[in-house]
Amino acid sequence: MPPCSTHCGRSLMSSSDALLQALLTLNRLQAQELLAAARAEHAPLEVIERLIRPALEEIGQLWEGGDCALSQIYMSGRICEELLEDLLGEVLADDPPAPENAPPRLAIAVLEDYHLLGKQIVRTVLRAAGYQVHDYGRQDVETLVELVRSDGIEVLLISTLMLPAALRVRALVERLRAVAPNVRVVVGGAPYRFDDQLWREVGADAVGLSAGDILAILERLEVKP
Repeated sequence: MPPCSTHCGRSLMSSSDALLQALLTLNRLQAQELLAAARAEHAPLEVIERLIRPALEEIGQLWEGGDCALSQIYMSGRICEELLEDLLGEVLADDPPAPENAPPRLAIAVLEDYHLLGKQIVRTVLRAAGYQVHDYGRQDVETLVELVRSDGIEVLLISTLMLPAALRVRALVERLRAVAPNVRVVVGGAPYRFDDQLWREVGADAVGLSAGDILAILERLEVKP
């Protein structure tokens, strides 16, 4: 696929604005058409990073400012999750259980947040690279700590969209340090892009600013499939 030109970048930005409006009005058909048009010219991860992600982040900011309803947050995420299945050409079904002693013990979760899309994207990237991943879905701090401890997880990936969820990572890290001190926590999502020191403030071991960053992060942590 040829490199994207400046015009292509502007086109995706314009499409992201249109996708934002489609999601706010819960217009699934229009959202589907926008993604199909973008996919005809761009790779799936580029569509995700430059079309879907900016639209969802803007919805998150609108909610934090009191300019959209929680139902719009939830439904926009559901629409995007459904469209993502088509975009990637696969159903994001649960992974088969990892072998009993198969290193690394890698898990991903959404911490007290409403959007699962970021988690699904990262998980898909990991699966394509040959990683076995425990998917914990959406959890609160105490439940997630217990899952990590009981499963012997070595690296925990946390995806967030909203700032309150990103800040809750601090409590998660503190609890993990008490019961499973060797677990490494990797965070990602909009709040960490807006504040490039937030991941350090909540005590995470690393941060990913896009889905594609996760493979390089795991390589630095010496975690192999």
